[in-house]
This record gives sequence, structure tokens and C-alpha cells, in this order.
Amino acid sequence: MGSIHPRAVAYQKRYFYQFHRQNTHGELVVVLQMQLNKFKALISIALIVSGLSLASATASAITPSPAMIEQFKQMPKAEQQRLMKQYGISPQSIAGSGASTQQISTPVLVHQRDKKKQQQIENQAIKAAAPRLAKKLKPYGYDMFAGEPTTFAPVSDIPIPTNYLLGPGDTINIQIYGKDNQQYSLVVARNGNIQMPDMGPISILGLTFDQIQQQLTKKIQEQYIGVESSISLGELRSIRIIIAGEAYRPGSYTVSSLSTITQALFVSGGISGIGSLRNIQLKRAGNLVGSFDLYDLLMKGDASGDHRLQSGDVIFIPTVGATVGIKGEVRRPAIYELKGGETVAQLIKLAAGLKSNSYPKASLLQTFDVSHLPALLTIDLTTAQGKAQRLKDGDVLNVQSTTGIVKNQIQLTGAVTRPGFYQWRQGLRISDLIQSRWTDLKESVDLRYALIVREINNQGDIKVIQFSLNSIFENRNSVDNYELNPRDKLLILSHKKSRSGLIAGVVAQLKRQVTIDTVTNTATVTGQVRFPGEYPIENITNIKQLIIAAGGLTESAYTAQAELTSMEIDDIEGASVVHHIVNIQAAMDGVEDENRFVVSKDHLHVLKIPNWQESIRVTLKGEVRFPGVYSVRNGEDLDSVINRAGGYTNDAFLAGAVFTRVSVKQQEIRQIRKLADRLRLDIASKGLSGQTNAMPCAETSQRLKELENLKAVGRMVITVENHIDVVNES
Repeated sequence: MGSIHPRAVAYQKRYFYQFHRQNTHGELVVVLQMQLNKFKALISIALIVSGLSLASATASAITPSPAMIEQFKQMPKAEQQRLMKQYGISPQSIAGSGASTQQISTPVLVHQRDKKKQQQIENQAIKAAAPRLAKKLKPYGYDMFAGEPTTFAPVSDIPIPTNYLLGPGDTINIQIYGKDNQQYSLVVARNGNIQMPDMGPISILGLTFDQIQQQLTKKIQEQYIGVESSISLGELRSIRIIIAGEAYRPGSYTVSSLSTITQALFVSGGISGIGSLRNIQLKRAGNLVGSFDLYDLLMKGDASGDHRLQSGDVIFIPTVGATVGIKGEVRRPAIYELKGGETVAQLIKLAAGLKSNSYPKASLLQTFDVSHLPALLTIDLTTAQGKAQRLKDGDVLNVQSTTGIVKNQIQLTGAVTRPGFYQWRQGLRISDLIQSRWTDLKESVDLRYALIVREINNQGDIKVIQFSLNSIFENRNSVDNYELNPRDKLLILSHKKSRSGLIAGVVAQLKRQVTIDTVTNTATVTGQVRFPGEYPIENITNIKQLIIAAGGLTESAYTAQAELTSMEIDDIEGASVVHHIVNIQAAMDGVEDENRFVVSKDHLHVLKIPNWQESIRVTLKGEVRFPGVYSVRNGEDLDSVINRAGGYTNDAFLAGAVFTRVSVKQQEIRQIRKLADRLRLDIASKGLSGQTNAMPCAETSQRLKELENLKAVGRMVITVENHIDVVNES
């Protein structure tokens, strides 16, 4: 061997020192061997590049020059990888080694489309369909490509199909194992060949991946003995396609060789507002290869028309075809594109079918007649003829909803634990719906008075039936346990104020349905009853039942005398008002002479016990012997209350006495509000008139704020002979 390059001598000395040091410690010599292999590899690569043999190499040939590296790059990549693998050298160890393969970048994901731009696309599609639908419906499918990609996987994650046609730029990975272990990464050249070590060029032009696997496996088995092979695809080539027509962003795009129509549309941002979703065309060398209906993908998940692209392909998106709208009780109301000749049944299928609350027998089709004027057709979607109705561009189908009224139902409302609608059946009675006082009714229920509101004709007129829950609980065979009719409403009343609201609605309906041949069938109760007001008297025949309807008597009722006022009509004299004095106690006891009949428009006034007064209380505070709350009688004066409180203490101060009253406080509040309103009006009028001597704005606002925050006290000026501090009226 010739003289050694000085750099090589330095390497040898360094490696010998490492070997000697590690050997003295009894360690394995692994690092040394690795470094020597790398050293030999550098020399071998330089000699191979320069065309010299290791035995005849000179010192000047050992150092790889840029020209040598460039020649090394021209070697087959399989041979480059074999040498680097044999000597444990990474591609980065040799600058510009050419070991890297052609990189293909995954298409950049489309960013979230601006909502304003997306709305513009939808408005464009609406106008292209029918301007009259702009406020009601949205075009179907145009927002598919508007958001972040969630339905398409990156190119690197797509399985390689066996029928994939390889082309220039694709990489084939070959692993040989068994007697000999080798790994190759071969890139398809422009002429369609790959360079396999020890085999020469192999043409794969026009072959599928499956065919290439079979061919290479056979050649490797013939060339090598006792080895097996594994063949897979590495990085794929990129192709150039054109997206034309009504695309969101038409133009030329670089995509993966495995890309399909939908992936290309996704990269380009989708379809414009006037583009067709149902006739996306794929053209190759000027010929129509196939068309894709996006509705198949969106509605059925069928991607059979989603063709794989080749370099130079053109995706053409024509303008949208005929469009129709469907609204109302369908699962997916929208504007849909037609292919031509579709029927109403097919349109409903596009809209995902009818809702359960639809009424298909009376659907409405807005269309245009032969004179191109708007027309309206009623279509029965339950018949074959209605379903077969052909659609035209601009038609709108409105599927109406069914009625919310149930045919056979009973409504239960009021003081019940489970209000709502219940099924009616033949022979159903009140006791079948309300079986227990403790589980079916609220605590506030009035067991003596409840109502059945029953419809009596197709117009919806009603009559009212009064019944007692007490009677039903005591005896299920009671006459109060009425048999119910379909659409009856049970009003279970309570001892609360909500009772009046339920009854008021029934009375209002009774008054609305009055004609010249009917009467209102209501009577009024006032005075000392729990719930004064107007009540239905459809089956109320006496005073006792009317008082029960009003919640019964109060404790202040004067039962010895009441007044029943009736209107009597005579054919000659006309109408006249008659007053009857009745004994309420006798009427409640069932005495027939006093428990008079009650007719429509009667007015029963229950009197109050003479000199009856509700409890009046006053509060004494301060320097009295026994402060507290005291009940007083009508006409009792302040001195009497103070004397009852034991008089004043020795510390009582007469001049500091304060007397307040609730009624005076309420009057003060009204006066303060009135003054504040007047001040606002004065400020506004002076500002409009431009008076120069007007109060400054800041000062005026402060005065108004102080007035609004002023607290009313309700204080009265009184004269006392002794000392009192505070008297409050509750």
C-alpha cells in the first residue's frame, strides 16, 4: 500500500490510543472497531468515486473532493445505501450524498372559512335557486368543505391499493432477509426503471403495485438463494391537476398520486354558490372519465364515484341545475339540486323523510303554471298519484304539521299531583283518574267543589258540571262520580288564589257562546265569602251550592240575613229587578224555603256581622313601662293605649315624641314621586327653551338624585300631655 495521508495517520494514532486505554481496563473493543469501520468507509467511498483501487491509492486520492462526492451521487442509490450500511455511515456524514429521496408534502389543510364568506356562498346558492326561499331555507351540501378537515385523513395514512399504478417519483422499499440481510429504497426514474443491485435496471412502466410485487419477488428468488423478500411502497410522487368551473378557488394544484376528486375539492376549498354538487366531472386527455354525485357521499356514504386522480386530470364543476325547496315537517328542510325528472317522493327521500307529526294528506306545492305565474297545488302524499307528482325548477313543497289536539283524551288540571292528558275509554269515570286523596291531589285541594268542562257541539261550546270529590271518596257509586266523555276537562280547584284564574277562563267562554236563544248560566257572589266572583251554575240549583262554589263563608259572614237579587222578565212589563231576603244559615242547613233556586244573572250578597272588625294592632316603643304590640278597638285613642302600656317612664321626653302611620307614609311616597317627575319635566323644558339662568346640569342631576333617594317616614304632628317616644301603626 502507498504512503498514507497525514489525516489518516492522525486517525490511526487516535484509534490506537483509545484501544490501548480501554484494553488496560479489560473492556471490550467496540468503539475502536466502529471508528475503524467509518474510517475505512470514507476511504472506500473516496476510492470508488475516483475510480481507484485501495491497493494503488495515493495520498491525494484518499481525501474525497467535491467532484468525487458528485460522482458518488451519480451511483445507483441502492449501491450508495449498501456501502453506507456496510460501514455504518449515515447519509449526513457525506455532504450532498444524494441518499435522501424525493419528498412529497402532504397537501396543506384548508383553514376555517370566514363565516361571512360562507354566508355569501349560501346566499349565492339561494339566489340561484329561488329568491323567495332566502328567508326560509339553506342550500344543502355547500358547507361540506367550509370547515376544518375532519372527514379526510392525511395522505400518509391512506392504505396503498394493489391496483395503484406506479410512476416516476414513487419509492419502492425492498427488504431481503434470511441467508443475507439487505434493505433497499429504490426511486422510479423518469424512464420508468428502477436500479436493483446485481440485477440491473428493471422496467415497471404501466404496472400496478400488485404486479410489481410479484415480479420483484420472483427476480429476487432467482437471483439470491436462501432469502425471502418484503416489498412495500415508500414515499409517493406528487401529481399536478386542474380544478375548473364553479370551484371556490379554481386553478392548478399539486396533490398526492393517491388523491381522489373529493380530496382535491377539499384542498381547493370546495364549490362556489352556483356550482353543481351532483355533476362533478373528471376529464382526462379531453375525455370524460366519470362524474361524481356528492349527494351519494353525503346521504348514503357511497364514494364509488370518487375516482382516483392522475397527473394532468381536470376536475370540472358545471353550474347548478334545477333546484327545488322543501320545508315544514321533514327531517332535513333545505334547497336541493335535481338531476331531472324527480318526483315528490324522491324529494322527500332527499330530505330524509317526514317527521312523525307531519300531515301528508294536505301538503302544499308552490309552483309555476304554464304562463309562468305562481300557482299552489294541494298534494296528498299518502297516494301514489301525489307521490308521483313531477317537480320543476323553483318548486317549493311545504309538508304541513298535524293538529296538536288528541281525539280521545281527558285533560286533568288544577290541584292535582300529575296534571296533563289521559286516555279516554268507554265507561271511564272520575274515580278512575282520581283514586286517592293522598297520592293524586295536592294539600290545598277543595274537596267540595270541582268542575267538568264538556264540549257540547262541533263549534266548541261548553257546559259546566259541578261535582264533589268528598262524595266520590265516601261512595264510588255517588251521583257525583260522573262518566266522562272524550275531550272532557276536569278542573280540580284549590283554596288558593289560582282558583279564581281557572274559573275566570270558564266563565269567559260561557259568555262568548251566548246567543239570543241561550243564557250565560253564571251567577255572582259578593260579600263575606272566601272567593267572591262570578261562577258557572250549569247544574247548581240553590244558594247552598253557590256558596260552596265561592269557597264557603268567612267568619265575619252574617248568616241571619243575605240578599239575593234576580232579574225577572215579563212579556208585558219587560225586565225588572227583584230583591229577596234569605237566611243563609237556614239555606246552608238545607231548609227549602230559604235555600232558593239560583238562575242566570243572579247576585247573592252575603252581609257582614254588624260592628265586626278585623284585628287592629299598634306598636309602642321607647320610654313606656310595657313596650310592645297592642290590639285596639275602633275609636280608641292614644292615651288609652299608653295607659294600657303602664304609662311613661321617668326618662320619657315629650318634645322628642314621634308618631308614624302607614297610610301617611304611603302618601309621602306618592308625593315624592310626583315631585321627582315634575322636576324632570322642568329640567327638560328649560333645556329646550335655552334659558340662560337655568341651574347647571350637574347640580340639577344631584338635586334629582337626592329627591329620588329620599325615604318616606309617615310622621304626623301630635300633641301629648305626657312623654311618648314612638308609636307605629302596623
